[in-house]
Amino acid sequence: MTEPDSSQDLHATAEPPMRTAVILPWRPEGQMRDAEARLDEAVELARSIGLDIVHTATVNLRAPQPATLLGSGQVATLGMAMAEARVGLAMVDAALTPVQQRNLEREWHCKVIDRTGLILDIFGERARTREGALQVELAHLQYQRSRLVRSWTHLGRQRGGFGFLGGPGETQIEADRRLIGDRIARLRQEIEEVRRTRGLQRSARQRVPSPVVALVGYTNAGKSTLFNALTGAAAFAENQLFATLDPTMRGLELPSGRRAVLSDTVGFISALPTELIAAFRATLEEVAEADLILHVRDGAHPDSQAQRADVITVLDGMVQDGTLDAGWRHRSLEVLNKADLLGGVAQVGARAGEIAVSALTGEGLETLRAAIDTRLSEGMVTAGYDIPTNDGAQLAWLYGHGEVIGRQDSDDSIRVTVRLSPDDRARFERQYLPAAEAGRPAGPER
Repeated sequence: MTEPDSSQDLHATAEPPMRTAVILPWRPEGQMRDAEARLDEAVELARSIGLDIVHTATVNLRAPQPATLLGSGQVATLGMAMAEARVGLAMVDAALTPVQQRNLEREWHCKVIDRTGLILDIFGERARTREGALQVELAHLQYQRSRLVRSWTHLGRQRGGFGFLGGPGETQIEADRRLIGDRIARLRQEIEEVRRTRGLQRSARQRVPSPVVALVGYTNAGKSTLFNALTGAAAFAENQLFATLDPTMRGLELPSGRRAVLSDTVGFISALPTELIAAFRATLEEVAEADLILHVRDGAHPDSQAQRADVITVLDGMVQDGTLDAGWRHRSLEVLNKADLLGGVAQVGARAGEIAVSALTGEGLETLRAAIDTRLSEGMVTAGYDIPTNDGAQLAWLYGHGEVIGRQDSDDSIRVTVRLSPDDRARFERQYLPAAEAGRPAGPER
């Protein structure tokens, strides 16, 4: 019998929908969610790329076995059930070593992937921008390189020597590893170019600065729906896991009249593959640079607290590797979305620091806008300036970058009282005030 080749992707081995079994090896110790919720999430992940789920099972995992992860009796029982269901693909909702993956394929006579492989396949299907495609390919190749470990028989064949070196030649596994390594190096260079481009774009925004508000949260928490509701954009929003992969930015009007930039980012998930966290660092830089982080949660989900903990774990991990500053929690605000599923905003038990909304119905959005405005105003200073009536540039600058809270017009000047961030105040005074006035108080401040 020909063994399945795990080096291929899901869509290359069979015409969709592929008959799929989802297997959850479960150890309850230290888990915030129950097995049923985790299995449901794994099933939704598989369904999100069109797989046909014909069998599911939760298997208690007492002691992981080096060869197959599961016990021999469990492997045999599952094999019979999958044969009866004519399964062509088994998704094991855990991290499998290359040897475990290969041994399970031999026992079950079908293709086997683990949680990381499935998420990578989803990301590969959903990435739309050049940056997203590069990041997904890098993550996929890093994952594939780890699979080249004496697991597939075709990788043991030798190729002939070349040039004057002679010798036994290069084995297929060595050639594949070398080719993957070369491609990874090129991808890292291309991603670094993307990061530099994003840095230039960020510098351009800082020259005409608007505060940046970044949406983060568990996948399918409703971030894109909230993004569209707040900005009037038409970003792709669907009730499925990982509907958004590529970052999107749009202008956001605030009650004070100021404008901010709202950024929608990729959703997180429990046990997010480390390959993806590293590969998507360029995307997550938008979170690191944000003036305010909105942590969007599915307030109606039974595992909302566990999902919250998973997102915080990822963000704290960004602190550990230096991508995010340690004080990110002080510039974050939790948004409990999907209040409509709980009977409305009034029925949601929001705590201090949380705001309940329904992105679908719009309830609570004005409260959220006001809270964003208030948080972005923290630390701002109030200053007064006398602007010549014929200098529209200064007046437009202050209206565009600050919150004008008072104005008195006279024949030759306009007295403007405005709230600005310290950086914007310094920038305005450097650009428009005479050198003799720069650095001294320009009006009342607090």
